[in-house]
Amino acid sequence: MQTYEHVTVRPHGFVAELVLDRPEAHNALSTAMARDVAAACREVAADPSVRAVVVSSAAERAFCVGADLKERNTFTDDQLREQRPVFRAAFGAVLDLPVPTVAAVHGFALGGGLELALSCDLMVCDETTVVGLPEVTVGVIPGGGGTQLLVRRVGSARAADLVFTGRRVDVAEAERLGIVDRRVAAGTDGDEALSLAAQIAGNSPVGVRNAKRALRSAWDLDLAAGLDVEDECWRATAFSADRREGVAAFNEKRRPDWPGVRTSDPGVRDE
Repeated sequence: MQTYEHVTVRPHGFVAELVLDRPEAHNALSTAMARDVAAACREVAADPSVRAVVVSSAAERAFCVGADLKERNTFTDDQLREQRPVFRAAFGAVLDLPVPTVAAVHGFALGGGLELALSCDLMVCDETTVVGLPEVTVGVIPGGGGTQLLVRRVGSARAADLVFTGRRVDVAEAERLGIVDRRVAAGTDGDEALSLAAQIAGNSPVGVRNAKRALRSAWDLDLAAGLDVEDECWRATAFSADRREGVAAFNEKRRPDWPGVRTSDPGVRDE
């Protein structure tokens, strides 16, 4: 594993945990931290032994409070333009991870912090969680996928409410709105997220990667096109060594010993 200044990568068997590790700033996203997020994701994505990823926080009171506005306060317009592709690469790297991702959220997840969590497939949030997209209150708009990903979770009207007002929402309301997938006791978000990721990682690596591909690829397609994507992903899984092992293990009443991803195209085919 590589060493990064603001992100710690922790292996847990087949699960990789990416820990946002800038606690002195409540994990405010600086340019350097955004680069670390993207680099850590690239490292994990290239490792075929990783079957699930947890994104967590080393900060006591926050998952991530969003962009580092102290840093941005010193920027010229040109510097802000230069930062933009760095931030897009960071959010995109989380969103594009080929394996299932689980955000372990506690405390504040605001602005880009909420967008990092939304970029994951699932969100486990403890009772201290407060979420929001306050960008319009400081003269910008969500730029890490918030206007697109939140709509897909909660619908356009609810997303508009949160984006237009910039208000903060506690975990109870976030759960009612559909932002939170699993609500857990205070202080247990990390353990619960790792447990969920381990459960996912126990399934067929080829199957799970192709299932994620089918879910994500069909977001903007009509039903017929989406079913074609599903069929392609089904075929890529059904003729893999994982399928043969899964069926054999079922009939022999034993746990599967998954062959997993073996090709240069991790998570798509193992034919």
